Amino acid sequence: MTQRSLLSTVLFAALAALSACSDSAAPDAQASASADPLAGLEIKAVKAVAVSSIPIGSVPGTVTLPPEARVAVTAPFPGAAVRVFVIEGQAVRQGEALALVRAAEPVQIRGELVRAQSEVTLAEARASRLNQLASEGIIAQARADEARAALAQARASLAEQRRLVALGGVSADGTMTLRAPITGRVAHVGPATGGPVDGTDAPFVIEAEGAYQVELQLPERLARAVRPGMGVEISLPASDGAKALPVAGQILAVSPSIDPATRSVMARASIGAAPGIVAGRNVSVTILGSQDSGGVAVPAGAVIKIGGADHVFVAEGKTYKPRKVTVAATGGGQAVIANGLKAGETVAASSIAELKAMNAE
Repeated sequence: MTQRSLLSTVLFAALAALSACSDSAAPDAQASASADPLAGLEIKAVKAVAVSSIPIGSVPGTVTLPPEARVAVTAPFPGAAVRVFVIEGQAVRQGEALALVRAAEPVQIRGELVRAQSEVTLAEARASRLNQLASEGIIAQARADEARAALAQARASLAEQRRLVALGGVSADGTMTLRAPITGRVAHVGPATGGPVDGTDAPFVIEAEGAYQVELQLPERLARAVRPGMGVEISLPASDGAKALPVAGQILAVSPSIDPATRSVMARASIGAAPGIVAGRNVSVTILGSQDSGGVAVPAGAVIKIGGADHVFVAEGKTYKPRKVTVAATGGGQAVIANGLKAGETVAASSIAELKAMNAE
């Protein structure tokens, strides 16, 4: 055999061996691929976290002030505003001056106060003289008693005039200073400088800060489930892009009747003060169930509709299987599950659509 023939024979044998190895490796690769169907997916696994109470629903609400948080400042006598010291929205302290009002009636009160003081002085002198004469037997005791009664009346008139002066903050020139009764913000300024101040209308309204309430509109399906004492949460978006912190509160009262126009039941809840909480703002309120109605929370993206029902993909060995669950509420990127999942179980939080397609095959 020549050298060329020998080289050809060796080359043919090597090619045959390589082909055999490739044919034997193909089934192994196919078997490996079938053993790990999730090899090409990047799945983020998270564990279900227990929560103390399950939200029973989310309803619209409007932030309001408690009834006792608004205080009206009234003028005891009608007059004209000489000076106005505050504007709407301004923060004021208790006792701070709001306006200076001039009226004719305070001047008359000052005059009545002087007359009442002189009458008391005269009644005291007369009562003292008659008491001395009665003790000496010169006059009847009845006349001394009448003088003491007249003195008591004069003193009562003097006390009344002093109260009127103190009520209006009346100064010697007949002006009254209206002052803030509480610490808070000025919600209403009625009079302008030089304008009239009516004694029957409130020229100023002060709103206290630190406590708010929310008026809720409950649908009929939640009317019977909501009771005073239940917790509520309001989540306000942060202006700087940071994660918003929930503001907690509590149901105070639930109306016993349904509004025929809106087919809803009005309720009121108390909430604490927080950045972004202002009276008149519309918010979404989550109503929490009782403390013994626990559930679990998972990322909202872990829940997907399959056949019209909510499902999550639960880890079972090296794969994920769909499981039907009952979602009580969603909010803040989380879904609260009432039934179908236990705390500590691992669910898929990504590639949910791919898992759904794989299980549909």
